[in-house]
Amino acid sequence: MVDRRPEPPLWEQLAAKSKLLPQGDRLQKVLARLGFGSRRVCEEIIAAGRVSVNGEVAGLGRRVQVETDRIEVDGVPVGARPGLVYYLVNKPTGVVTTSSDTHGRPIVIDIVPPEPRVFSVGRLDADTEGLILLTNDGDLANMIAHPSHGVEKEYLAEVDGGEVTSSQLKRLRDGVELDDGPTAPAKVSQPETGVLRIVIHEGRNRQVRRMCDAVGHPVRRLVRVRIGPISDRSLRPGEWRELSMEELRALTEAVAEETRKYDRGR
Repeated sequence: MVDRRPEPPLWEQLAAKSKLLPQGDRLQKVLARLGFGSRRVCEEIIAAGRVSVNGEVAGLGRRVQVETDRIEVDGVPVGARPGLVYYLVNKPTGVVTTSSDTHGRPIVIDIVPPEPRVFSVGRLDADTEGLILLTNDGDLANMIAHPSHGVEKEYLAEVDGGEVTSSQLKRLRDGVELDDGPTAPAKVSQPETGVLRIVIHEGRNRQVRRMCDAVGHPVRRLVRVRIGPISDRSLRPGEWRELSMEELRALTEAVAEETRKYDRGR
């Protein structure tokens, strides 16, 4: 039987075809907007097979919907969705990093704007000062905080007990036995007597304090001064600012590098 229904108007035919074509922004344009370099540089990143969209390696000319597509560079999600924010906060002592507190103590998310709602990347205990990231980008936050591919966190610790001996420093560097197992090797130096600079990848509860306790030098004051490539000596306690696009890109690249190290070590 012959279908004698009239053909739809040309504009309807074109609209139907357009729905079958890839929609959204060109991938290199999105990456350039996120600070990965010029469009030419971003095209080279894509051509090298370093970019995936929704789990598939992307090709040149790929278009993406930033609201829904998951874009990764070197296996690390990049925050392309509209409305994502990244705050760097210098947390004062006495402020907790949970979303609420039954004891009525101040919470870190109250330092930044109330909207959009954010959460902390990892934790700092109430007595510890220093840098912490707040964001609503759950994908990147999980990658940063996860110990298998977490970035370095650097602390300055003022400790009791006078000078830390070379043998005690070696124990801290090699890993010390805690009640939840031995710590991973750490970078530890003593820039001056009774002050330790400690760099770790793990994020165990009160880890630096427990490490110092284990070698007989309890922490008197603890300040986190760096998260991966992010540091800011000018940010005063209780102050915050947004990460720059360059800092966000550097953080993403640092997570990617740690992920590669983890994969090679498995």
